[in-house]
Amino acid sequence: MSEFQRYLFRSVLRTLVAIVGGLVMIALLTQGLQQIELIVENRQTVGTYLWVSVLAAPQIVSLLLPLALFIAATGALNVAHRENEIVVAESSGMSNWQVASPVLRLATLAAVLHLGLNLWIQPAAFREMRETVTLASTDLMASLVRPGAFYSTGDGLTTFAQDVNGREMRDILVHDSRNPEEVSTWIAKEGYAIEIEGIPAIVMREGHVQHLADNGALEALSFEQTTFDLAPFFNDQTAVQLKESDRFLPELFYPDMTNFYDSQNVEVHGRRHARIADPLLNIAMAMLAIIAILGGDFSRRGYGRRIAFASAGAVTLRLAQFGAVSAGEGNPSLNWLQYALPIAVVAITSLLFFVLPGMGVKLRRRPRMPLHAKLA
Repeated sequence: MSEFQRYLFRSVLRTLVAIVGGLVMIALLTQGLQQIELIVENRQTVGTYLWVSVLAAPQIVSLLLPLALFIAATGALNVAHRENEIVVAESSGMSNWQVASPVLRLATLAAVLHLGLNLWIQPAAFREMRETVTLASTDLMASLVRPGAFYSTGDGLTTFAQDVNGREMRDILVHDSRNPEEVSTWIAKEGYAIEIEGIPAIVMREGHVQHLADNGALEALSFEQTTFDLAPFFNDQTAVQLKESDRFLPELFYPDMTNFYDSQNVEVHGRRHARIADPLLNIAMAMLAIIAILGGDFSRRGYGRRIAFASAGAVTLRLAQFGAVSAGEGNPSLNWLQYALPIAVVAITSLLFFVLPGMGVKLRRRPRMPLHAKLA
């Protein structure tokens, strides 16, 4: 690349990184608010909260990258054109392709990055995020026991522990009121949380259990050690169910039909084509930015009108792509639209910018002849 092309490439790249970085930070803050219950309800650490928020970044980047590239390319090209840098470059003999090639090269790199995010990074990040959230939400000690406080699950279970150290507890009280006719209370000096074949339970030592007899008398039974089964109060979420966003591309194209979830959600896998088609939007957005700034006469008053039309086209293309994904989910025979839309935009804008001007075809509007000139 020439010095001017390297300068233009760096200018668009800096703007793109700034836009994507800013939008991702805002999106991560929004995503983080949805996961704040990890700290409030499940008493997880700030590190877990931040890790879950960061794992959502690949999907956010893949959603924002095409439009961010359009904004970055439009802004950088507009500045270069307004300061006559592109005019000087064209006057020195550079062709339309040579002027636009830095933007298209960056768009190609963005498309490759976008494809890598969709095919490998995002599924891996979402798998890790789902496992982290599941482990946090099923943390037995965090969800059922509050040290120094009574805690009720709303399902007839009330727990209390004077002190909690990891899975060990001291001065425990467990009150089971699921059945009003068989209300029981366990009190023990110490205990610890365990899992028996995946089923959570609390082992209590040196205590007694109290319940009311049929005649209304309070009965107490001492024990050296007993196990209280928590399965009726605890949703078993340890088996992580991989959703569409968590699956790699082969798993979407070839779902396991013996799996109940896959057999009941085959239509969800229609988004698999979006993993491949969406990266093409980067090149389409770059071409829209190029045609907006470089596809007309130089103007000292700016290119607000052309930029407005190109921006409307970029937003329309992004929305149309979402519509094509939805249409493909309902009717798999329409999945070709996901590829056709960005390819059509690239083909039309390339024809207008690269081919027709080279054939001597002028696409610019003729200036109107003054009235006095017509009369003359």
